Amino acid sequence: MQPYVLYTLLVVFGQWIWPQSPYEIHTIAFYNVENLFDALDDPKTDDDDRTPNGKDKWTEKVYQKKLTNTAYVIRQIGSSVSEKPPVLIGLCEVENRKVLEDLVQQPIIEPYGYGIIHFESPDERGIDVALLYRKSSFVPEHFRKHLLYLYNAKRERDYTRDQLVVTGFLGGERIHILVNHWPSRSGGQARSAPYRLKAAKLNNRIIDSINRLDPTAKIISMGDFNDDPADDAFKKVLRTTGHKNIALNQGRLYNPMEGLFKKGYGSSSFRDRWHMLDQIYMTHFWLNSEGYSWRYWKAGVFQPPFLITPTGRYKGYPFRSFSGGRFTNGYSDHFPVYVYVIRNPIP
Repeated sequence: MQPYVLYTLLVVFGQWIWPQSPYEIHTIAFYNVENLFDALDDPKTDDDDRTPNGKDKWTEKVYQKKLTNTAYVIRQIGSSVSEKPPVLIGLCEVENRKVLEDLVQQPIIEPYGYGIIHFESPDERGIDVALLYRKSSFVPEHFRKHLLYLYNAKRERDYTRDQLVVTGFLGGERIHILVNHWPSRSGGQARSAPYRLKAAKLNNRIIDSINRLDPTAKIISMGDFNDDPADDAFKKVLRTTGHKNIALNQGRLYNPMEGLFKKGYGSSSFRDRWHMLDQIYMTHFWLNSEGYSWRYWKAGVFQPPFLITPTGRYKGYPFRSFSGGRFTNGYSDHFPVYVYVIRNPIP
């Protein structure tokens, strides 16, 4: 299956001209799907709310509707340009492999042949991260999880999500994908920030370890980081920048979500304030590729009208799937984020 071809349109003497050199294009995305749980009680995790007799009245019928809604969102991300759903999409807040298998079998995305990369995490709520990939375009080489060790004031282990690392070939070119869901802001942003600083340090170590083996590695890290682009985890630990020239000249990580956030975009909201908690950033080698090689084109927050709450107190916010202890037939309390990557045609 050939990837969609993007043509750059030029105007010459008032006429539209199609250049002779098209580009291949793919969408790479991340989506916090807001508690994609099955309707079964798992005695090992705190999933009681999302069971038929729990607070959310999470029945099999509700679960099936949640799957349908989530698959519909995935099908739409980036499709206005690439015509296909994302070639790679990181997910968080999934309960187990079963819900992922049920998701990729939904009729609207089943024809695209998604594969699943997933590990069970020690998170107390039972939520994990995962990567879906279109098997026709991406071939995994190896993958592993990295545990994040956190301890509370009593030196007791605070169990949270792993960081998933996947290496594979996108159209024959090796790339690396990290999928994250960093510790929440529970207890307040400032009080919980040290946990995310530790998550950032782990993420940085993973990136450094890949770079030691391949100094020109193309790495993309994505996730719900529960921090904004200007917070210390990004600026002081990862040293990300929203400026391409700085990233190229100083070998820094490039974060396109920083510029979007400064323009007023956000992926989630809290108390009438928008946040860019969901982000995608990358090594600078995505910016200077030439010839038959993938490179970054642009980024965005996916927020079509159907993902926005139409009325009421939360009008304009993400149309979440839970509210007041019931299923709203919505989607998630986060908008997906995405980047487009392109390359020149085969010479």
